[in-house]
Amino acid sequence: MQETKPDCFYQRNPKGIMSSAVPRSGFVVFCVILVLTLALYPVLKTLGFQIHSAITGSFVAGYHSVLLVNCPTEQTARDIGRSIMEKRLAACVNIFPRTTTMYYWKGDIRDATEILLLVRTRTSLVQRLVAYIKAVHPYDIPEIISFPIDDGSQHYLKWMDDAVTDI
Repeated sequence: MQETKPDCFYQRNPKGIMSSAVPRSGFVVFCVILVLTLALYPVLKTLGFQIHSAITGSFVAGYHSVLLVNCPTEQTARDIGRSIMEKRLAACVNIFPRTTTMYYWKGDIRDATEILLLVRTRTSLVQRLVAYIKAVHPYDIPEIISFPIDDGSQHYLKWMDDAVTDI
């Protein structure tokens, strides 16, 4: 008696292999285009905002942001603010004197006097600013909060664009 092996071990139809290669290559091309689109989305989005703003002369909500950063002393706030400005990561930094802060730290409620930085920049630079501030800030977990600017003076927002470098 002759033993028969399942068809999955033997290719009896070599044409089937070639005909399935075309759909597979189309699927691979689709996947590559999808991955490239997703990877380039932030760049394409920013470019689209810039083109729209340049053509229409209008403001695009969310293109600029404000960051709040608390510092333990005025000197720390000045040092961080100055270095942010020197690196051209922000158009403007305000230093507000003496704010009273209450917060939880390691299970206890703490009171402190802090200095508040108000930083205005492009939204595209927020993550770079956060990384830089975390690297130079003396706190273990510095308070860095960002808010998008939804509207404002067109002249001021244009000045912000000119003051902050494109990185």
